[in-house]
Amino acid sequence: MSAKQLEEIEKEAGVAERFLEQLPEKAFHLGLRVVLAGLAFLIGVQLISLLRKLLKNALTRSHVDEAAIHFIDSFVKFGLYFVLILMIASGLGVDAASILAILGSASVAVGLAVQGSLSNFAGGVLLLTLKPFLAGDYIKDGLGNEGTVEAVDVFYTQLVTPDNKVVVLPNGTLANGTITNFTRCSERRIDIPVGIAYGEDIDAARAVLLKVIMEDENVIEERDRIVFVDSLGESSVNLNVRCWALQTDYWETKWRLTEQVKKALDEAGISIPFPQVDVHYHH
Repeated sequence: MSAKQLEEIEKEAGVAERFLEQLPEKAFHLGLRVVLAGLAFLIGVQLISLLRKLLKNALTRSHVDEAAIHFIDSFVKFGLYFVLILMIASGLGVDAASILAILGSASVAVGLAVQGSLSNFAGGVLLLTLKPFLAGDYIKDGLGNEGTVEAVDVFYTQLVTPDNKVVVLPNGTLANGTITNFTRCSERRIDIPVGIAYGEDIDAARAVLLKVIMEDENVIEERDRIVFVDSLGESSVNLNVRCWALQTDYWETKWRLTEQVKKALDEAGISIPFPQVDVHYHH
């Protein structure tokens, strides 16, 4: 073995020895950084929670819509957590500029991957700007999903159905589709279809039905209260009982009136026909 090879072996041995000597110190510093990063994360989480609470209180005092408050809170939450993680990574020795450069170079791929999410985010902004509905409104979308608006998040809107199910709708689809808002107006029209037999007196039936809606305390007196012939069916004259009620009283009033209509017609001896099938049997 040559002197040069011996020198290289001794050099490598010296490097290994110095590494082993410095290992405890490096491990201590690394462990200290990890502990400090953990503490920084816990403190950051508490600060973010405090900032979100202060922001919510400020927006509430400013009478901002509840759905808008929820959306802004979600957006601020994501942003603050991103900044917190970036700061912790920088404290652990990761170059923040390098992270941003990597994110920038990957922006095209990320943009394609989250195209749907960006569409939902833009949809959320449109919903909060145009306000086709507010938190607490009962709505129905073009696909038939309906319920009471509970919250508008960054990417999704949550509805609660009458039977207490949660429906989550993408903001992008919701913003670009048809939305029916059932509670925006304070009053709502009630239509109750009623069929009477062809042999019955239409005027007598109209008088009975008008009496029902005239005497109901929740029917709005200032709005139309009428009974009219809507169509002539195969086995019945189809009347329509029309009146108005407050939005908050709509379902209760409609259910009660429907029941009272049937009882009133029965008491007046006016028959409501139903489909019948005559079967003739020949021996």
